[in-house]
Order: sequence, then C-alpha cells, then structure tokens
Amino acid sequence: MPLKYLDHVNIRTSRLAIMTAFYKDVLDLDVGKRPPFPRAGAWLYTPDGRAALHLVEVPKTPEAGEPRIEHFAFQAERLAGFLSHLRKLKIAYRISLVPGLELRQINIHDPDGNHIEIAFAKTEEADLKDYAPNGA
Repeated sequence: MPLKYLDHVNIRTSRLAIMTAFYKDVLDLDVGKRPPFPRAGAWLYTPDGRAALHLVEVPKTPEAGEPRIEHFAFQAERLAGFLSHLRKLKIAYRISLVPGLELRQINIHDPDGNHIEIAFAKTEEADLKDYAPNGA
C-alpha cells in the first residue's frame, strides 16, 4: 500500500465563514467542490487543484485541549493489500464511501487516538466491510 501523498487536514470550527476567508485570503487557497454532506463545511484547494484543507462546521468552537483537527488524510493505492495488512496487524478500520465521488476511505486511529483517513480511488476493488478485531 504505497502512500502517494498527504491529501488534506480536516479542521472543526464554529466560525466557518471567518476560517474560510482566512485560508482563502492568507494562504491563497481556493474554495472548491465539496460533496453534499449533512454538515456545513468548505473544501479548500491549492492553486494547482490539490486538496489542502477541509473545514467542517460544529456548533461551538472546541475548548482548549479538545481536538480542532478532526483528521488528516493520505491518498494511497492497492486497497485490497492495505486492508489485508491492517487485518494482519489487528488494526480496526471503518470504511466510508464519499457521496458523489465514491472514494473509498479507510478510517483508522493511531495509538493516541488520532483519526487517519486513507483514500483510495473508486476503481480499487476490495471487500468493503468494516473490521474490528475480536469483535471489538
């Protein structure tokens, strides 16, 4: 499962418009296409069209010490081999399909509980069932 590149960081905010404007104006990111998720948000891209930042609106700003970064994401390839690798290591995962894009997202957590998304192209074939070792 070769990782291809870091794809984006997802930040939770209660100030969606202000945060969107900041990243647009200060870092020259472009607001772009976003799937029709139930929560409001914004996807921002580098000028060459690469995903950089996903903002998701939450009811209140996370308190100090609470995570603001919801997850970080990689693009990868060889989905079936990666899922086999996770099962071999007994790493639980959850699979999501992005509405309208049909990306296959594998969601795992590191030992400190950080959420990591690994995205694979919709053409990648594999058993798309969630996995929890020992029924956990």
